[in-house]
Amino acid sequence: MTPSMQPEHEEAAYRHARERAEAIQGLYIHLLVYVVINTCLFAINWFTRGEDGIWWFVWPLAGWGIGLLIHVLVVIAPVFSSDWVDRKTDRIMANRRI
Repeated sequence: MTPSMQPEHEEAAYRHARERAEAIQGLYIHLLVYVVINTCLFAINWFTRGEDGIWWFVWPLAGWGIGLLIHVLVVIAPVFSSDWVDRKTDRIMANRRI
């Protein structure tokens, strides 16, 4: 690599690291909101259910939990990342050459 290419490479690496950090920050915010809102829903359910009432708060907890799990997979697992798209494109192009 030539010295003139080094700053471009470092800039691209910085952009990638920043995008990754923003994705992780978004996940943490999602997790915080999930905990706060579902804690409030639990409290509402606790105080309004009565003696024979049902625990309805588990339904939004489970539904939103599925969405949160998908968010975790998108951020943590490399399957859905832009790097995955690049790797898949390279693989497809390599198969075309054969």
